[in-house]
Amino acid sequence: MTSSTDDAGVQPGGSNSPPVAIELQGISKAFGLVQANKDVSIRVEAGTIHGIVGENGAGKSTLMSILYGFYEADAGTIQIDGKQVQIKNSNDAIAAGIGMVHQHFMLVDTFTVLENVMMGAESGALLRDSVVAARAELERLESEYGLHVDPDALASELPVGQLQRVEILKALYRGARILILDEPTGVLTPQEAEQLFRILGALKDQGVTIVLITHKLREIMDVTDNVEVMRHGQMVAHRKTSETDKGELAELMVGRKMRTDLQKQDANPGETALIVENLTVRDSYGIAKVDNVSFEVKTGEIVGIAGVSGNGQSELLEALSGITGLDEGRIVYGDREVTPSAPVNPEEVRKLSVAHVPEDRQKLGLVTDFPAWESSILGYHRDEALQKGLFLDPEIVKTQCVSLMEQFDVRPPTPDIKSANFSGGNQQKLILAREIDRNPKVLLVGQPTRGVDIGAIEFIHRQLVDLRDKGGAVLLISVELDEVMTLADRILVMFEGRIVAEVAGDKADEKTLGLMMANAFSETPSSDENVSGASA
Repeated sequence: MTSSTDDAGVQPGGSNSPPVAIELQGISKAFGLVQANKDVSIRVEAGTIHGIVGENGAGKSTLMSILYGFYEADAGTIQIDGKQVQIKNSNDAIAAGIGMVHQHFMLVDTFTVLENVMMGAESGALLRDSVVAARAELERLESEYGLHVDPDALASELPVGQLQRVEILKALYRGARILILDEPTGVLTPQEAEQLFRILGALKDQGVTIVLITHKLREIMDVTDNVEVMRHGQMVAHRKTSETDKGELAELMVGRKMRTDLQKQDANPGETALIVENLTVRDSYGIAKVDNVSFEVKTGEIVGIAGVSGNGQSELLEALSGITGLDEGRIVYGDREVTPSAPVNPEEVRKLSVAHVPEDRQKLGLVTDFPAWESSILGYHRDEALQKGLFLDPEIVKTQCVSLMEQFDVRPPTPDIKSANFSGGNQQKLILAREIDRNPKVLLVGQPTRGVDIGAIEFIHRQLVDLRDKGGAVLLISVELDEVMTLADRILVMFEGRIVAEVAGDKADEKTLGLMMANAFSETPSSDENVSGASA
């Protein structure tokens, strides 16, 4: 595809235009009254890496789901390699040479790599013959594309980066010449992401066409040849990646000027607000999910915890917020000591001026069937200021909710709307408003911008820094390494339930943190004194 400077729409091809692998014309799709895609057209050159970006609900995933046969378009046409095709289901897509690697892997843990790759694509009457043929083809694909994985390893035994390779091998085994990847680096360390992009480069060199859906603009700039921007279900811009930048793409995504960096002053740490000492939390099988963890958080600082998802961060946050109990160690909030024999519940934690923004906003942060005004006081509904006599006064709560919505830019600022009907970003801002409004001494916040639009990310980050600057102590848990590096004054790295390293925020770099997240970092005598390892 060639670049345009302003207008959206498929770019005109000429006699010298490169071959086109995918051409969508006038695609529209509605779900009830919601118009997910409206007259969308896109042209993807063969043998390129083509990015699609847009805010939550912009329509990019719906568009790719139509291409892969999960949905049928209400209107429009699809051409693959210049021929119009009908794609009514994923079998039609696979027959057309399209493969899709989903954000959440679709593998059977108890199957081997070979069994996962060939499952549903067996050939011949005898399974033994299918296995022999599949093994030979798998070896060819691994060699040709550099996708080396042990074919006899169980999926449950493989790290996340190799599981993703298996998903790519599955698609290639079925003859895919076009690969769609949906948020492929969400669960990868930086090193695994680099390996993935090297693999994508090798696939591109072999003529495979790749469509990359991601919210990470740096990845778009690093690996794509062309990029499309969607907003409100429509295609609003096409760019050659070499002719744009993150600032322009962010502005096109949200329709206004944006900063892509966060301006903040140095931290001014004060007294210790949170002490965690030798904390251990075990699951129902007796396995330590949080293993002998110790750290402190002071007022006036943000301490970030980095790590690949599933390394104990969720269990740590639940223990600190009083949702689950401790098996060993202690937590100290001000004058209150929490131990296995002296537990605490979430209500008591809040009374200690500790606020909690949970990782899963819909399961733990909201009651989605409640109107916004009720969700805005969850956990604080016994506050005397909200009562009239012996009962909660809805009018007082609604007035307060409107004030919070205006202060935290929750849209629309209408307290009677059901919580489920707000976008993910506005749900998150409503929870932040509820928790930050009381100026907590300690804020525990998990995945603050997960699934949140780029415009809301900017706003949420500013609120966390502002709370720090007012003297709050913030413990931030996020799998987004860029987010931790942007916000944190100190960074702790978790691996398999333990704190394995601590890094000063202004000394952190992605490569070193990535190695620490994989527990593969070893200091040398020349290492920076601001980077320290902890025994694993």
